[in-house]
Amino acid sequence: MGIAPVVAFFVTLVGCLVLGRPLLRLLRTASAKQTAYEDAPQSHRSKTGTPTMGGLLFLVAPIVALSFAPTRTNLALAFLVGACALIGAVDDTLGIRSGKNRGLRARTKFLLTAVAGGLFIWMLLDEPAFASPAILGLGQPGTLVFALLSLAAIVATTHAVNLTDGLDGLASGAVVPPLAVVAYVAFAQDKPDVGTFELTFCGAALAFLTYNVHPAKMFMGDTGSLALGAALAGGAVVTGTQLLLLVIGGVFAAETLSVIVQVASYKMTK
Repeated sequence: MGIAPVVAFFVTLVGCLVLGRPLLRLLRTASAKQTAYEDAPQSHRSKTGTPTMGGLLFLVAPIVALSFAPTRTNLALAFLVGACALIGAVDDTLGIRSGKNRGLRARTKFLLTAVAGGLFIWMLLDEPAFASPAILGLGQPGTLVFALLSLAAIVATTHAVNLTDGLDGLASGAVVPPLAVVAYVAFAQDKPDVGTFELTFCGAALAFLTYNVHPAKMFMGDTGSLALGAALAGGAVVTGTQLLLLVIGGVFAAETLSVIVQVASYKMTK
């Protein structure tokens, strides 16, 4: 790893720290406020009124990454992050306007993130990672299987990070180690552009923590959680570490399994 990725990390970290304050003021002025779920614990009710959509801050990361490593792979990663952030922004906006924590339907978000993931994969079909695709722990499964597993990883990871973003600082703190692992693998595979991309998101997430640690001054909203999940999943796809996400993203896997079990239990037992 050269000096450029380290510089990109610190540029993103400082940039997000500096831009966080004006973004917070903008969100307050725009009345972009979080509304707690009606059935949320009493301790979560105090979160109502906290500015949300702070995940817009994460868009600094792909801009910095493309500035330091303007490759086609990073352009595709930036597209995936931007598309998922847009989906999250629409969801957040609908929730803000309705005054309830209800935006896009879950199946709609799943479909839209799947479309974004499919376009991301299509953008990279003639890249070396897809010309002879390999997945750590699975060998070379062939392009079709690789693409399908990649799409599944993108959809699952973006929504797993989204589910994890419930307590102050949880998602932004939990995502840094997996991003760092994917960055390390990218550098080990001689893919410094991808490593740089993942490191910039480490910087953005760490900067956001200063505004999101308990008691949170602002929340990332689906705008941020879907963008973070996209950055992590996209990096895993181009480094062939899709299956490794179950291990390095253990918190997200556990959160998702917990939600599945709770929803199933409620539907069966009320």
